[in-house]
This record gives sequence, structure tokens and C-alpha cells, in this order.
Amino acid sequence: MGSMYSFLPFAVMISLECFDVGLTTLSKAAFTRGMNHFVFVVYSNALAAALLIPFAFFIDRRKRPPLTWPMLGRFFVLALCGVTVMQNCVFTGVNYTSPILATAMANLIPAFTFILSIIFRLDKVNLRSSGSLAKVLGTLISVCGAMTVTLYKGPVIRNVWFLNYDLDDTHDTAQSTIAVKDWIIGSLFLAGASISWSTWNIMQVATLKKYPAELSITAFTTFFASIQSALLTSLTVRESAAWSLKWNIEFISISYSVWITVQCQSPYCVLTAIF
Repeated sequence: MGSMYSFLPFAVMISLECFDVGLTTLSKAAFTRGMNHFVFVVYSNALAAALLIPFAFFIDRRKRPPLTWPMLGRFFVLALCGVTVMQNCVFTGVNYTSPILATAMANLIPAFTFILSIIFRLDKVNLRSSGSLAKVLGTLISVCGAMTVTLYKGPVIRNVWFLNYDLDDTHDTAQSTIAVKDWIIGSLFLAGASISWSTWNIMQVATLKKYPAELSITAFTTFFASIQSALLTSLTVRESAAWSLKWNIEFISISYSVWITVQCQSPYCVLTAIF
């Protein structure tokens, strides 16, 4: 029984990574069909908040501490770091690059979390300890891997059976330059998302100690995130047609995103990852 519980954190994190791959793939398909990624974040968080708030009100009513203005401010910052900034950076990066790169860049999250935990003195580095050496080595490998996939983009692989040998080399070179530029811009957005998510990890642990009502924290976070994202989208998206939702891959990806948001934003996942 003890060995099963010790394996549980790894199983949860691996499952979340698999679900995240599905989310980035579905969202990329929706963006390709013309859906705006800022609108995507608004709809997914608004729907998640609408589903979570009633459950949080009844389930956490006995263990929920009194709500104060400083705690509301903490929830607002949690929403800003863990949802609004993070998700908009992720989906902007996916829009510029690909789900494969987004999944690869997510490996920076443990590295940034470890660095931030040292900065805020939540963790110590003891080079004589094998555990600390493993963390430092893993951080270096993660950063080097992220730099490699960002700065190096291999040649385009074409179908050799239908290859047109009369292609304009100048056109190919121009398209390749644009693609590399988008690749780097998207990678920077994805790296910013990793930093934002790592900051959220640190803040979430501290928030749980002061407000041990997991579902309520998630409900407040998605509620504030929907408001923040709506304000951001109103400033960046001028076309009213962008707000229209089609009942195809767009609705499927948003529904899946709601489920992922509830799972990944839940402090249960943070506690599982820590312990």
C-alpha cells in the first residue's frame, strides 16, 4: 500500500502531461480553423468558473475560512499568474509554433520552480547531497534543451513521392525566414508561460496554508481569470465576429480546456506534486 501511494504523485503528473498534450493539439486545430486564442481563454475560464462556483459554495462551506480583502487580492494575483498570463502565453506560443514545441518547453516549469524556490528560500542547495545535485543537473538539462529547440529548427521534411523540383528557392528561403522568426517568438511566449506557471506553483503552496479550501481557491482563480482575460481580449480583439463560437472543434477544444483547467488549477495537483 505504501509503495502504491509513493507512486501516485508520478502517475498524476504523467497523466496531466498527457492531457496537456491533448489540449495543445486541440487548441492548435481550433486556431487553425480561425478561432482567436484570446477569446479561447475567456470562454474556457468563464465556463470553468460557472461550473466550479456552485460546487465550491456547498462543498467547502464547513472548512472555508473567513474571506478577507488581502486573500481576495491573493486570489487575483494567482489568477493573473497561473491562468491569464500563463494560458495566453501558451496559446499565443502554440499559435506561432506547434503543440510539439509547447510540450517540450513545458519541461522548463520544474527548472523555474526550483530556481524560484531557492530565490524565496523555500529550498536549499547542498552540493554534497545527491538530491540537490539531481535538481541542479535536471535544471541545467531543461534549460539547455529549451534553448536547443528554440534556436535550432531543422529543415522542412517534404513528401519525396510528390516533391516538386521546380520550387522557387527564393520563395522557400523567405518562407523559412518567416517560419524561424515565428518559431523564436512562439518559444519566448512559451518560456514566459513556464515562468508564470512556476510562480503560480510557489504562490499556490503558500495560499493553501492560509486558506485550506481547495475547490474555493480554484473557483476564485477561474472567476478572476475570466474577468482579466475578458478585459485583455477587449483591448486586443476588435472584431465582434471573433467572439462567435462554432459548434465544431472550437466547442470541443473549449470543453476539453475547461476540464483541464479544473484539474491543473486544482490545489490537489499541487499537493500531489509536492508530497
